[in-house]
Amino acid sequence: MKKIFILLILSFLFAINVNAGTDGENSLSKKSSGEVKDCFEKLNRATFAFNQGLDKAIFKPVAKVYKKLPSPIRKGSGNFVNNLSNLATIPNNILQGDLKKAGENTARFVVNTTLGILGIFDVADGLGFVKYEKEDYGQTFGSWGIGEGCYLVLPVLGPSTTRDAAGSIINVIGGDPWHNVTIGNDTRYFNERDYYISRGTAGVDFRAKNIESFDGLEKNSIDFYASIRSLYIQDRKQKIQNSDKITDTQDDSDWDEIETN
Repeated sequence: MKKIFILLILSFLFAINVNAGTDGENSLSKKSSGEVKDCFEKLNRATFAFNQGLDKAIFKPVAKVYKKLPSPIRKGSGNFVNNLSNLATIPNNILQGDLKKAGENTARFVVNTTLGILGIFDVADGLGFVKYEKEDYGQTFGSWGIGEGCYLVLPVLGPSTTRDAAGSIINVIGGDPWHNVTIGNDTRYFNERDYYISRGTAGVDFRAKNIESFDGLEKNSIDFYASIRSLYIQDRKQKIQNSDKITDTQDDSDWDEIETN
């Protein structure tokens, strides 16, 4: 029943995508190159304000404490969550037809999970393995020519689009091996607590690495909401195009480093 409900939501998101084009143009077409439509701007702005309140009350203070931890601890936790992200990256490499990257990321994951003690140490980097590149189902949909659809701001999770939200749902219905092992099966070794701890750690790690960047962006923005929307959309387009202009990955986030200049 749960999976049927999720599939209905997925279908709804794709239906929004189809109707999000300008002047009746189907946004699922690769020809769609205009700005992403903010179809739910009033609701998005309200959700953005809610998220900002949570950030100021909880996430930012926690990130500040996390940032004061010794560098080896922060680096190890960041390596750990990035290593887990490979589990979702590898199938997306395959779906995008990039078997070389799939092999590279698989090798990196195996080496870091074993020699690097569950990914805490990035042994693969020291051995000269190709630098880790993250992919997700939203990027895969984009590489297939599926348009962004409407811009969304999700409670707690933040910026997204109907396409990226649909991609995230794929994780829940079996696309993310780490989700399957922890929440899907609840084995004797892992359970749903491990999944949420890993996701929470990834969020805190991202927020800690971008405290000054977010503060600077908010201070210098006439409309902070519009600035975040623009940055997110630009970052996602660059990732889908595998552009060389993408900022260097610092963490496990969908949009890695916030540029304030």
